[in-house]
Amino acid sequence: MFIASWIWGTVIILCCGFWFLLGRRRRRQGEPPLENGFLPYLGCALQFGANPLEFLREKQKKHGHIFTCRVAGKYIHFLTDPFSYHALIRQGKHLDWKKFHFATSAKAFGHGSIDPAEGNTTENFHQTFIRTLQGNALDALIEAMMENLQYVMLQSRTSKLQSNAWVTEGLYTFCCQVMFESGFLTLFGKEFNSNHDKNLPSKQETERAHILNALENFKEFDRIFPALVAGLPIHLFKSAHSAREKLGEALLHKNLLKRDNLSELVTLRMFLNDTLSTFDDMEKAKTHVAVLWASQANTIPATFWTLFYLLKSPEAMKAATREVQSILESAGQKISLDGKHISLNRKQLDNMPVLDSIIKEAMRLSSASMTFRVAKEDFTLHLENDFYNIRSDDIVALYPQLLHFDPEIYADPLTFKYDRFLNKNGEEKTDFYRNGRKLKYYYMPFGTGIAKCPGRLFAVHEIKQFLALMFSYFEIELVDNNVQCPSLDQSRAGLGILQPVNDIDFRYRLKC
Repeated sequence: MFIASWIWGTVIILCCGFWFLLGRRRRRQGEPPLENGFLPYLGCALQFGANPLEFLREKQKKHGHIFTCRVAGKYIHFLTDPFSYHALIRQGKHLDWKKFHFATSAKAFGHGSIDPAEGNTTENFHQTFIRTLQGNALDALIEAMMENLQYVMLQSRTSKLQSNAWVTEGLYTFCCQVMFESGFLTLFGKEFNSNHDKNLPSKQETERAHILNALENFKEFDRIFPALVAGLPIHLFKSAHSAREKLGEALLHKNLLKRDNLSELVTLRMFLNDTLSTFDDMEKAKTHVAVLWASQANTIPATFWTLFYLLKSPEAMKAATREVQSILESAGQKISLDGKHISLNRKQLDNMPVLDSIIKEAMRLSSASMTFRVAKEDFTLHLENDFYNIRSDDIVALYPQLLHFDPEIYADPLTFKYDRFLNKNGEEKTDFYRNGRKLKYYYMPFGTGIAKCPGRLFAVHEIKQFLALMFSYFEIELVDNNVQCPSLDQSRAGLGILQPVNDIDFRYRLKC
């Protein structure tokens, strides 16, 4: 027994020694400073995952504005100087923005590669999303979302809203249910289709039960999403794997064809799946699961943080409520509970600079997105005052939270200031400076350049609609006005808007 243990111990030590000697990258002349980390394969992953912002600040202080870290088998060059961000954006010849996203989507959602170069499809996914989430298509989405939000907030919650009594819920739970159900109906349509159907209430309840069941599957799958992005196989997570499969089954084309009022996005994606891809039925459905996740995973926490900061700031709440009331009055919209819905179009929603600033500030404080580009070949990255050699298949990344929490750009950066993105005239502020120089890139929760999130406009409009309706129909307040701001869930760093580590109780009731 002792001899066997000694042999295995020796083997492990030798393997670690070989890795240390042969498996660690050596920095070549002209390359950025290098951090291999001490763990095989993982490298710096654990330190980065524990607190990405502090980790990157520490390395920035040690190495300067660019450095390389090994993270989960990948070599990532972190670019931290905001005046050099354009160097990443303009390197389309040498850097691929699609490769990382395509690989991550296939790995996380379980469909085949969506990279046209792989031969499974010829669809240009980015163009599909731009075509169906912006321009004229956005108007139809906004109209549908406005109707669905009011249905979910009022009609589907009738049992909770009796006799104008206060209803107490978790704020994140509330935002999650309302935004998921409304967003699901907006993108994937409805099973019920007739206001004159005597069985409509029963059908609506059945439909709602199905969507809320999908929400539970979504949350179970989303919980382990960071692990999937890190490269762990989903089969290690039995319940999450089952949840993903159930979501796929619900979004099979044969089931979507039974629904009315499908969005242009989903309709077009179904057509392109059927005509331009070789995916089987479940793989096609899983591309729709990807659409569902992309539409909800960041919008839900962004909605939570926006409403939470509003509830914590009477001044912000007063300014926001006044702006919404002014827009409704100028549009001739009257608030009532007799079934007549409020209608705000895209132009009216765009004319809300106070809400714009509030949403931006909430997202600035909660966003931990990352911008990735993969090197197509060995090349030289030219920055503002220097240049560095980059190897093929390495990743060049931006971590905008460094920018968002920089006190030279945003005074008192950890404090919510509802008017931070407003100028003296109450209009959108776009002038932000660092070291006396105006910044081109100062706010980046949606990424930047050609890979900028195509659904960002719809997401912001959704949150505005949600807030406008909350102000119009409900009295809302925190159960404990002195409650502390929840911490950010750092396990999701790099994926977008961070979730709170705990929920916050609030209460609401219909206005008389």
